[in-house]
Amino acid sequence: MTTDPAATTRRRRRGPALRAAVAALAGAGLIAALAPAAAAQDTARPASATERSADWTALDTALADLTAKNVATSSLAGVRENGRLVHRAAGGVARLGADTPADPVGRFRIGSTTKTFVATVLLQLVGEGRLGLDDRLESLLPGAVPNSADITVRELLNHTSGVADYTQDPAFNSYDQNWLDSGRYTSYSPQDQVDLADKYPPAFRPGQDWQYSNTNYALVALIIEHLTGHGWNEEVERRIIRPLGLTGTSMPLYSPAIPGPHAHAYLKLDSGPADVTALNPSMAGPSGAGISTTADLTTFIRALLGGRLLRPAELAEMQKTTAHGGGQAYGLGLQRVDTPCGAFWGHAGGIPGYSTMMLGSLDGKRQFANSTTFYDTPDPAAALAAWQRVVNAGVCGGQG
Repeated sequence: MTTDPAATTRRRRRGPALRAAVAALAGAGLIAALAPAAAAQDTARPASATERSADWTALDTALADLTAKNVATSSLAGVRENGRLVHRAAGGVARLGADTPADPVGRFRIGSTTKTFVATVLLQLVGEGRLGLDDRLESLLPGAVPNSADITVRELLNHTSGVADYTQDPAFNSYDQNWLDSGRYTSYSPQDQVDLADKYPPAFRPGQDWQYSNTNYALVALIIEHLTGHGWNEEVERRIIRPLGLTGTSMPLYSPAIPGPHAHAYLKLDSGPADVTALNPSMAGPSGAGISTTADLTTFIRALLGGRLLRPAELAEMQKTTAHGGGQAYGLGLQRVDTPCGAFWGHAGGIPGYSTMMLGSLDGKRQFANSTTFYDTPDPAAALAAWQRVVNAGVCGGQG
């Protein structure tokens, strides 16, 4: 894997954390039961004068700065405190060439943030006694990939399996004209993704290192289907979306459209902007096909970290980070992110044009979500710093 940030952004996102956000800056791609009444909490109301404190002014300013020079065409943010959605805001425009502002209540593609939903479903199945985290892949999906007799379920969830990432295949180069013209509408099943990955050698022996691989979650999806008889998206819908009342969240299989209000996403080409809003989400599938809103993501991460979706034992396992990973602090579909105001847990995501961050504090006091459509990043370090100011203002109330 290349260590050149420019080359990385020209291909795809490989990792989910703040450090990997550099790759998302160029808009590159691939990179759980509650009362339904909870949905009422997700209807944002205008913030009162007392709520629009300097904290939110700092966030609004950071959003405006991020989008002022087309580094990002749009950036949406939402903050939940003590279970109440206290602020949503947006900077930028909904579409290049138009003056319509980006809608803070709009939907967006969440990329790899989908993995936290899928990991939660699998950990619910662990809690139900349907499988164990140390079960071998071979006992669940015989012959699925090389080394399957040595790969554990835990290693799939925390990216220490060594399974090759299917997105290294040239078919997923989002800057290729063939992909832009037709490849982005190709349909893939999780099994197709595994078959593609099997063309490439394992990165390392299971458990010996860490490398972000979307194929791990294609395999998790196949395990969910094997155990439940239902697709991964159906189980996410049944176990998480409906119980939590996440009315802006969906896990599409093949539909290329984003329903409802949304900001468009672009890749910058020599010929100008390429609108990549429409694509077949099966290219990402269980590793990144989700659509959501900032209100729904903050509801979800609060419910998850608050123990409303998993038993204590499984939630504790989710937060056990691997000793490998070079500082990624990656658990089981969940990652610890250290901020100026302490540790937060969540997941980032990238799919062509869209970059997402979802974070929550373990004490349940604050949750933050952001979607940014990065476009023109001649200075990736400056763009990353501008985006980091948005994150810090959201999670820390303007500190840092």
